[in-house]
Amino acid sequence: MVYNMTMITTINIADAKAHLTDYLRRVEAGETLTIARRNKPVAELRPVRQPLERLRPAGLCQGEFMVPDDFDAPLPQSVIDSFEAS
Repeated sequence: MVYNMTMITTINIADAKAHLTDYLRRVEAGETLTIARRNKPVAELRPVRQPLERLRPAGLCQGEFMVPDDFDAPLPQSVIDSFEAS
């Protein structure tokens, strides 16, 4: 299993202006940067998700699960009560 780990670094606005090209290189490498004004985060600079090169084929999970016929039936009152309990 592969995990996509990204490091998050906080930088101030003046530093972001002075070193934008360097920070963009880091973002292209997968890092996420938080830009702060007076130590309060105001923006996030992160990589843009690239679109898939091709569409995923339909039916990838065919046969792995089954949707019951009553999947959209009203919930039992006991379940509704547990959500609305005060």
